[in-house]
Amino acid sequence: MSTQKVAIVTGAARGIGAGVAKRLASDGLAVAVLDLNEDSCADVVKAITDAGGKAIAVGADVSSEDSVAAAVAKVAQELGPPTVLINNAGIIRDNMLFKMTVDDWDAVMGVHLRGAFNMSKACQKHMVDAGWGRIVNLSSTSALGNRGQANYSAAKAGMQGFTKTLAIELGKFGVTANAIAPGFIATEMTAATAERMKVSFDDFKAAAAKEIPVNRVGAPEDIAHLASFFVSEGAGFISGQVVYAAGGPKD
Repeated sequence: MSTQKVAIVTGAARGIGAGVAKRLASDGLAVAVLDLNEDSCADVVKAITDAGGKAIAVGADVSSEDSVAAAVAKVAQELGPPTVLINNAGIIRDNMLFKMTVDDWDAVMGVHLRGAFNMSKACQKHMVDAGWGRIVNLSSTSALGNRGQANYSAAKAGMQGFTKTLAIELGKFGVTANAIAPGFIATEMTAATAERMKVSFDDFKAAAAKEIPVNRVGAPEDIAHLASFFVSEGAGFISGQVVYAAGGPKD
């Protein structure tokens, strides 16, 4: 019987999620590439399988308990029990508070917080049964507050409290939970932000880099390296931590 570990990475069709999925596959894990639309995961799955890894595409709405239950059951059946979970799925609905709608607030909370809750709840039984598990939640430096992101900032701050609570509850079962809080990462999401601000993405990145001690913006691979460590056997004594991956000190 194969002892290959199985990981689920949410929001993995692009950006940070895609980078993490590819890295975990290169580390030897079988990976479920999960996003809202299964078809959008095809390129990442192909990249993994072309490199000799094992992956499947899974479509699911992480904010829906039923959708998540079906997705996790599919992963368990096709790859094996998932004992690694990367809660990366996220959306933005940026606006100033006085312009922000309740729908925009609820949509962001639903994907980030309810999504992480649904996925963690569905996967934890497999981890507890195995006596081993790794949960990595994606927070953000915006958890410290960011203009025009009341919903996103609140969601990402909530992810940190959620992570610490998971660490307390699941640690005795051999399951760790940690969070990564990226700063500026060059992805389609940050490119869309530049477009909304009517500035070129190159100018947007250059301006951001000036405020970062290492003098560059981040790439999905930077976050994937850290996720790989948290998932590793060597990180078994590290749990309940939030690491700000922002290229230098944060307030």
